[in-house]
Amino acid sequence: MPASPPLPPNIDQAAELLAHGGLVAFPTETVYGLGANALDEIAVERIFAAKQRPYSSPLIVHVPDSAAAQRVVSAWPDEAARLADAFWPGPLTLVLPRRAEVPDRVTAGGTHVGVRAPAHPVAQALLRRAGVPVAAPSANRFMQLSPTTAEHVRQGLGDAVDMIVDGGPCPVGIESTVLALYPQGPVLLRPGGIPKARLEQVLGRSAALPPESAPGQAHAAPGMHPRHYSPNTRTLKLQPGTSLPPGHGAVVTHRPRAFDPVPDVRMVAMPEDPAGYARMLYAILHDLDAQGLDWIGLDLPADEDAWQGVRDRLLRAAG
Repeated sequence: MPASPPLPPNIDQAAELLAHGGLVAFPTETVYGLGANALDEIAVERIFAAKQRPYSSPLIVHVPDSAAAQRVVSAWPDEAARLADAFWPGPLTLVLPRRAEVPDRVTAGGTHVGVRAPAHPVAQALLRRAGVPVAAPSANRFMQLSPTTAEHVRQGLGDAVDMIVDGGPCPVGIESTVLALYPQGPVLLRPGGIPKARLEQVLGRSAALPPESAPGQAHAAPGMHPRHYSPNTRTLKLQPGTSLPPGHGAVVTHRPRAFDPVPDVRMVAMPEDPAGYARMLYAILHDLDAQGLDWIGLDLPADEDAWQGVRDRLLRAAG
C-alpha cells in the first residue's frame, strides 16, 4: 500500500487558527472550503464578510466522522447512519435537525443544518487537529467560480483569509450532493457526484426534488441561486447546430466533433464520463475566464442521473 503524501507544513497552525476564531481555506475532495469554527458566531460572520455572501444562503458544517456529526445535529435517524456508512467520508452532505448551539447564521435561521465528513486527507487531519466543527462554503466570492486549487483561492479572496492550506487539486471537482432527511421524506436539495439512484438504493425509497424558493426566502441548501458558479466572462448555453456568438470565444463540450470549426472559437474537449468532466470543470472555466474572451459557451451533457451534478453547475453558470 503506497504511503500517504505528507501533510502541508502549516496544518497545525491552521488548526490552531480555526479553534480560535480564524478563517482558513483548505482542500476537500470536492472544492476548497473557507472554514471557520461553526460554533463561533463571530468567526462565522467573517465567512459571510469575506465571501460577500447573503445571509439567506446556509453553510455546510464539516466534521471528521459520524460521531462528530451527532454533536451538531439533534437527531440521527437510521437513514442517516446508513448513508454515512455508505458514503462518508465523501462528497455527501446530510441535512438534519440542528442542535441549539449551532448559530442561526450557519443555517440561515432554519431548523436544520447540513453536515458532512470530507474524504480529503488534509481536510480530515485539519478537522481532527482543530477539534471543532468547521463551517466551510467554497472559498470564493459569492456566485463566482468555485476554487479547486490553492491558487484559485489566492486569486479570488486574496488577504480576506487568514491562511490557505495547499493540498493540491481537488479530485472530485464539484460541490457535494446535498440530501435532506425531513420527516415527510428525503429531498435531494443539490445534485453532486453521487447520483440520486445510488442514494435511493441505500435509502430503500425515492428522494423528492425541492420546490422553487420564493424570492428573498432563505434557501434550504447552498448553491440554489438561479445564477451561481459563474465566470466573469459572458457565459451561455449552446448546442450543436446553433449559431455561435460573434467574437473570440470558447465552447466547453464533451463532443467537440459535433460543432463545426469556426475562426476565433476554441473547442475545449471535456471527458465523456461524468466524474472526469466534473474533475476538470472549474479548472477549465478558471483558465478560460482569465483569457479575455468575449464569451464562453457551455454544451450541456445528457439529462441523465449520472450527469445531474455537472448539468446543475453548467445551467447555473450560464444563468
